[in-house]
Amino acid sequence: MTSFIISDRELDHIKGQVVIITGASSGIGLATLRRIIKHGGKVFASDLNPLPEPEASSVPFRKANVTSWKDQVELFKAAEKEFGTIDHVFANAGIQPVTSLMEEDVDENGDLLPPKLDTLNVNLTGCIYTVKLGIFYLKKNPKGGSIVVTASASSFSRLPATDYTAAKHGVLGLVRALYGRLYPKLPIRINAIAPSWTDTGIVPRDFLAQLGEGNYQSADVVGRSVTVLMADPQRHGEMIYSDKGKYTDLENGENGYHALTLKMLNVEQDGDFLEMGAFKGLMKEKEEAVKVG
Repeated sequence: MTSFIISDRELDHIKGQVVIITGASSGIGLATLRRIIKHGGKVFASDLNPLPEPEASSVPFRKANVTSWKDQVELFKAAEKEFGTIDHVFANAGIQPVTSLMEEDVDENGDLLPPKLDTLNVNLTGCIYTVKLGIFYLKKNPKGGSIVVTASASSFSRLPATDYTAAKHGVLGLVRALYGRLYPKLPIRINAIAPSWTDTGIVPRDFLAQLGEGNYQSADVVGRSVTVLMADPQRHGEMIYSDKGKYTDLENGENGYHALTLKMLNVEQDGDFLEMGAFKGLMKEKEEAVKVG
């Protein structure tokens, strides 16, 4: 895996293109919004919280809870009405971990209470909703477009933030599962970002202070990786890890995690799984059942 830098010239290709961003009012979402606008792109923003100024006065915005399918449907409809088309989608909304599964909270009868699923609902289910709507609306665009999702370094690690890490593993799985179903069969690319420690609302301030200023990055560093994934039409199935201005695609290439995983499983190429007779037949049956239903 070789690190690379991202030039402003590469980002200029976003000029004139329309991007929907969830979780746009702070952190990586807000930094990406500002980066896209700086390079001439257009943004339709969404969050539970309003945009700060000056963006609140100039950027189209719709409040939405990403765990609500209805809210997200209305978001995409509003963005299409505002701009006439959608070129890219950034599924970014996320929250902090809320459960470790080690809790022993009980109800009035002494029975164990179920775990809180807020983080999974926002960080994974909400992302899936955004991606599904993104595919639907990008199909309407003759030029296609791209979807970027916010994964994490925890997508590959054993970070003991149980619900957060599980959700981010799921986000990586979503990218891998859709990789072969989108580009080049459809003119829609899907990519992910995997930031290292970043100054956002997700990471507690006291933790960043313990890390020390030189050991975490600004949200704009991550915003550049999001923007280049949209602006460069050759990027598909990538997972860009960002670390203080250096970027690495962890997923693709002969030394990427996906290729290494295939080697460990003794599978020679991506298509081998799909070509397995029983699996291929099962998937065909399921797709036909959906059409009939």
